[in-house]
Amino acid sequence: MAVWDDLVGQERVQKQLSAAARDADALVTAEATGETIPDTSRMTHAWLFTGPPGSGLATAARAFAAALQCVSPDRALGGAPGCGFCDGCHTAVIGTHTDVQVVRTDLLSIGVKGTRELVRRAQLSPSVGRWQVIILENADRLTEGAGNVLLKAVEEPAPRTVWLLCAPSLEDVLPTIRSRCRHLMLRTPPVAAVADVLIRRDGIEPEAAAAAARVTQGHIGRARRLATDERARSRRATVLKLPLRVDDIGAALKAAQELVDAAAEDAKQVAEEIDTKETEDLKAALGAAQGGRLPRGTAGAMKELEDQQKSRRTRTQRDSLDLALSDLTSFYRDVLAIQLGSEIAIANDDVRDGLERIARSSRPENTLRRIEAVFACRKSLQTSVAQLLAVESMAMALRAG
Repeated sequence: MAVWDDLVGQERVQKQLSAAARDADALVTAEATGETIPDTSRMTHAWLFTGPPGSGLATAARAFAAALQCVSPDRALGGAPGCGFCDGCHTAVIGTHTDVQVVRTDLLSIGVKGTRELVRRAQLSPSVGRWQVIILENADRLTEGAGNVLLKAVEEPAPRTVWLLCAPSLEDVLPTIRSRCRHLMLRTPPVAAVADVLIRRDGIEPEAAAAAARVTQGHIGRARRLATDERARSRRATVLKLPLRVDDIGAALKAAQELVDAAAEDAKQVAEEIDTKETEDLKAALGAAQGGRLPRGTAGAMKELEDQQKSRRTRTQRDSLDLALSDLTSFYRDVLAIQLGSEIAIANDDVRDGLERIARSSRPENTLRRIEAVFACRKSLQTSVAQLLAVESMAMALRAG
């Protein structure tokens, strides 16, 4: 199983990365043997992966990192790096390779302190692998200060260090950083390809895999969750009833409150699963006895953890709401398709009765205004606007004919 097998529907990107990995391998080999350095123009020290949610940005970065660390003897015989079986590939893919640092965050932003630590690590030579690889999965969450810290490392790269940045779009990254990276844009994977990987890799029944892939329109992570998590299916069903519940002001406001409450419950469940263990682990590391008081001078560390947990809960609630709004957008997109007599496939065919009811009772321009209202709500939720206020405003806009 090659490292590229989980990169779904990205043949063009895979071809580019595989070629770059060949050049990278040739460069390291030439340096080790004292041979003439070959042309390695397809390889560079900084890459920026962009694409829609669920397109596989982190998967592409991890696969490339593994290919860069590949030590398969088949390479000397013309085989492509990224066999998937050698120690370099295997440890990079599962996240235990010493020279592959993966950075992801559940927090609202990535600050200067953490970025400086990454930059410090980037100056080190590979300890056991062929390259020092740093994957930043949430490059769009870098604060301005953190981005400026990262810029210097990208401007003056250390030998055999590679930065792999992931972000939804070019606009989410500082212009000074993106201008120094090679850009690869991933596309939304085809629905059939997503269904195939759910069947092949996750053992999901073909009918359930096809339904989940169709509903999520090629978002691999959401499709897997929808196919395997009854709670996720129940939540989606509740969200898709909202367009049918906004006939009057009271119902619209009630639906908005329920949507926000459901997101808050999601955040609470995540906190219950993670926060307690984190807190107990930190107390133990600080030397607190079981059930006893913390040693003097450790209150600052506990306060920092509490702030991080609070930020994660905010992010989780925001992401949960954004997922619900994505489902609403998909619903109204199907309504518009029905109204215009389009031949495109209906994503939410399981709620066709509701789609047709809304389609009959309104005009295409009404549907477009409702889609715009959902987009406006999503944008508001990325700012400091109160979540309930933003969702209530959207619900009222969905009610308007």
